[in-house]
Amino acid sequence: MKKQTILILPALLLLFLFFIPAFSYAAGVDFSALWKGTGFPYFNLGNSVMILVGILLIYLAIHFEYKPFLLVPLGIGVIIGNIPFAHEAVYPLGVYKDGSVMNLLYQGVLKGIYPSLIFLGIGAMTDFSSMISNPKLMLLGAAAQVGIFATFLGALVFGFQLPEAGAIALIGGGDGNTSIFLSSQLANGLRTLPDGTIVQNLIGPIAIAAYLYMALVPVIQPPFMKLLTTKKERLIKMKPPRSVTRREKIAFSITGLLLTAFIAPAALPLLGMFFLGNILKESGVTKALAGTASTILIDIVVILIGVTIGASTQADIFLQPESLLIFILGALSFMMATAGGVIFAKVMNLFLKKENHINPLIGSAGVAAVPDSARVSQMMGQKEDPTNHLLMHAMAPNIAGVIGSAITAGLLLGFLL
Repeated sequence: MKKQTILILPALLLLFLFFIPAFSYAAGVDFSALWKGTGFPYFNLGNSVMILVGILLIYLAIHFEYKPFLLVPLGIGVIIGNIPFAHEAVYPLGVYKDGSVMNLLYQGVLKGIYPSLIFLGIGAMTDFSSMISNPKLMLLGAAAQVGIFATFLGALVFGFQLPEAGAIALIGGGDGNTSIFLSSQLANGLRTLPDGTIVQNLIGPIAIAAYLYMALVPVIQPPFMKLLTTKKERLIKMKPPRSVTRREKIAFSITGLLLTAFIAPAALPLLGMFFLGNILKESGVTKALAGTASTILIDIVVILIGVTIGASTQADIFLQPESLLIFILGALSFMMATAGGVIFAKVMNLFLKKENHINPLIGSAGVAAVPDSARVSQMMGQKEDPTNHLLMHAMAPNIAGVIGSAITAGLLLGFLL
């Protein structure tokens, strides 16, 4: 049965190749013109490489369940973006061709619409209880931002322009949506390749790197977490968080919106929508709106952003030395952010009473891959002690990391625009 299934696709391909000349002969159509209307004559090595990348993303999503809701649309988008087409001038298809359907959908990326809507959905799913219960854990989210600033300097060293370096640096924040928002504002201009070809922006490589590293959090973070902590530290049990009232949560959202907006007004499209979503959830009088934002809306937007970002990775644009550098810098940024959170938790313990010590494993949750980095903290803690539950504690730096990366994006945007 498996052999029969495998043979279906080659059989269909052969049938199609037979059908083209047969049809052209019967209809009296020039075979060469008909052949040139397919994608086969224009398919090149670069297209095949990128299609394999798309298939790899889908494989990681399905086989390992690494962020499937992100990687499946992204992988399909990569495949879509690398199907060559001859008559783009007559019938535009590509994401970079004005008037095409894909280009219209891609405007949600270029204008920063999709990331803002995703932040609305994230806010509607967020519970600030752990942050309000133990405010000092928010410092771990701030500490994880060290990866962003280190990568910003690294990108400058490698020759990227200031705005592009700022967009690349956000990969280390662990929030692909913030990376896309910032790159849509700072790295969406035309670039000239060494051969003189003018191509589009760096949004594709930045977004692919950010989403891929978000998906690989369970692979990337654990080795560094174990390396930077002792067994004794990994066994630390933290006090259960106190109960938080609805009034406190609403007050926190409004106060948080005011403070962050004044600190980084350029990030209002993200922060404003994030806190709006949370107030919809916590108010208790807009349950339908909160439910829509956190389910149907965010699901639709994730599909659109994944497919269009994937489709923007056309081989002639994506397969450039800059893309490889972006992936290298993004990986280093992610690692440094993880290390920054863990090390800062250890430093905080030097000034805390023993009964108030923080398990350094939750420091890695300052990387804003919600909720995966918090789950990794829980997983690592339970490997050492199955009775040690760190998830609720880890959610505090995790959410703080989301807010922190948005604030950092706003500061960079205000500074670099």
